[in-house]
Amino acid sequence: MVAERLRTLIVDDEPLAVERMQILCAGLDQVDLVGTAVDGDAALRLIDVLKPDLVLLDIAMPHCDGISVAQSLARALHRPAVIFCTAFDQHAVAAFEVAAVDYVLKPVSAERLARALARAAEAKGLRSGDPAPPPSRWIEDFWVPHRSEMIRISADDIERIDAERDYMRLSIGGRSYLIHQTISELERRLNPERFIRLHRSVIVRRDRIVKLRHDGLGVWYAELIDDAQVRIGRTYQAAVKAILAGR
Repeated sequence: MVAERLRTLIVDDEPLAVERMQILCAGLDQVDLVGTAVDGDAALRLIDVLKPDLVLLDIAMPHCDGISVAQSLARALHRPAVIFCTAFDQHAVAAFEVAAVDYVLKPVSAERLARALARAAEAKGLRSGDPAPPPSRWIEDFWVPHRSEMIRISADDIERIDAERDYMRLSIGGRSYLIHQTISELERRLNPERFIRLHRSVIVRRDRIVKLRHDGLGVWYAELIDDAQVRIGRTYQAAVKAILAGR
């Protein structure tokens, strides 16, 4: 049985990038290339007419950028899968907020694109069945830079988040990953039933906290399951004690 091909639109404002993606797509059996667009406005018009299954979408474009295109598609009747293809890793959180299937860093390799297409085909299969549930208001996954690509991690797997200037370090099972984001924005997007902010620079998963400890001098600490001690900022003490007492 021949696998169903993904009717695909390429969107990028750089002609050489479009040409390279066309060459890559020509070598992949999963792709049926239906068109290209050089900006976001043209992409939305073509999507409305061509109704592709998949959009390979650059982010940094003039006027209407890739994130804006994906936001518009989220409200559209026809919602193709979106794979962001970009030279920049700092838009990864925004990409998940618009339910991107994958986030591929340029220069795109044929192997990496094939993996992304497999995810798109799976997403298309899910869309063809029962209606998908409405998206959660809480972020469920992250794309994080790892070596020369972006990898997907589940928010529920994150054990601890530490602020390091303009970056956040996400700790997972002895490994850590840096993303370009503010801690206040992450706090807003993470499920408060799963995560709690202990300090202006620390968020932890709630089930990692073993107990709270007072040093007798007005300072509280959270003791974590790995024996780490995290000082609780005065601003957060009352909320932390109230939340954990109710869990």
